[in-house]
Amino acid sequence: MSRAARTFGKELDTRGLRFKNPRVTAITIQSLTKTFPAPEWNGSAIAAVDGLSLTVSGGELLALVGPSGCGKTTLLRLIAGLEEPTSGNLAIADQDQRGVPPEHRDVALVFQTLALYPHMTARGNLEFGLKLRKAPAAEMAARVSETAKLLGITDCLTRRPAELSSGQRQRVALGRALVRRPKVLLLDEPFANLDVPLRREMRRELQRLHRELKLTTILVTHDQAEALALCQRVAVMNAGRLEQVAEPAVLREQPASSFVSTFLDTQPI
Repeated sequence: MSRAARTFGKELDTRGLRFKNPRVTAITIQSLTKTFPAPEWNGSAIAAVDGLSLTVSGGELLALVGPSGCGKTTLLRLIAGLEEPTSGNLAIADQDQRGVPPEHRDVALVFQTLALYPHMTARGNLEFGLKLRKAPAAEMAARVSETAKLLGITDCLTRRPAELSSGQRQRVALGRALVRRPKVLLLDEPFANLDVPLRREMRRELQRLHRELKLTTILVTHDQAEALALCQRVAVMNAGRLEQVAEPAVLREQPASSFVSTFLDTQPI
């Protein structure tokens, strides 16, 4: 057995194969800023995230909402390690993430486009990340089987993405993230391309998964009603900054600014 496989096995012994006894992981963000260079048509640099401070409790389901271009996706990419901050601090499980590459952060990110590999079966898509980490075959099979059962896609494992329904593809994309047993799950508009009935079904699925796994989860959505219905707290962003972070009832009854009040009123709740 290779050294990488032995290390992976030890890691599994520590974490356990089951989804039970989840790791409780908090995210702490302090004065985080990400500035992009000025575009050619404008001499001013763009602060996509501007001095943002936020704590996400371990096991929390938090929504990020705000107008297009307010910095929601950039914040997710900073947490995942796909972008380097210009300044500020970011810690996951009390560990400073400066200089930590994405593959070592133990963070899973699900995009709106899903990005499933079309030439692979659902099983192949679920196995892909584990193979890159040189997981032993028995451990990989156990994880894939357990994840498929959790998501109700066991009978889909031999099919390719083109042979799956939209809901099944969505579950495979979630499964590819969950099979790694990440510390943090980041969801960037995962239901945006689904029709209304399927979107409602996937909302219920996300709530069920969160109740069972208690995985620290951040959901980016343009749907204010979705955020208020699904999540324990909602963070409202505007121009790279946080306007308010609170439970849905507090946001409705005690908005911290006219922006929060107006923004949440733009969609039916």
